[in-house]
Amino acid sequence: MIDLYTAATPNGWKASVTLEEMGLDYKVKAIDISTSDQKKPEFLKINPNGRIPAIVDHDVKDANGPNKNGNGFAVFESGALMIYLAEKTGMFLPSDVRGRSLVIQWLMFQMGGIGPMMGQANVFYRYFPEKIQPAIDRYQNETVRLFGVLDRRLADNEYLAGDYSIADIANWCWVRTHAWSGVEIEPFEHLRRWVDSIAIRPAAISGLNVPYNLEERMRAQAENEEEFKKNARKMLVGKDG
Repeated sequence: MIDLYTAATPNGWKASVTLEEMGLDYKVKAIDISTSDQKKPEFLKINPNGRIPAIVDHDVKDANGPNKNGNGFAVFESGALMIYLAEKTGMFLPSDVRGRSLVIQWLMFQMGGIGPMMGQANVFYRYFPEKIQPAIDRYQNETVRLFGVLDRRLADNEYLAGDYSIADIANWCWVRTHAWSGVEIEPFEHLRRWVDSIAIRPAAISGLNVPYNLEERMRAQAENEEEFKKNARKMLVGKDG
């Protein structure tokens, strides 16, 4: 059994969609990042960096793990978590050197590019009380550039690295939220095809409903957008804003 510590964010969905795709048994431990659950001592034993997602794999013994009885191996950082699960199951990550490298390259593309740039676009476009237009332009333009990279790759490939893989899951969980970053994907024909094809996968649909029903979450967010933004700003700067 695996414990998944997560929240309804693109990084959280990377973990839950991966677990759903692999058909692994797991228990959801919802983390309320608006009240800093991720900074509590018990969670810091699992992830010293105080970020979601993280897992504890109770099938693996670890004398230095989060549990005193040594039952459970903790894995943090969403990309590392995905690689761990892929290696555990032998799924969505090729075993040959070339295939494995391709998947990890496109996974790192999300970790080092798509995620950080879209995340910063969210910060300046959605959350900051002041509209700092040069910052908004910088991160939205870089997101558009990165979408172009994905679009060109997908022009000649159904998926990013051969067969459907953890690289597709990671990038999709972020790209599908493009509107929240204030960026459209209409100009990117091949990227749109890829986004839509993954969106109908049963495991992707199930994974997006972890830890909460996504439609209900989006409705509540729309109804309380200012409160949501206030909580986001508080997480960013450590105070109400």
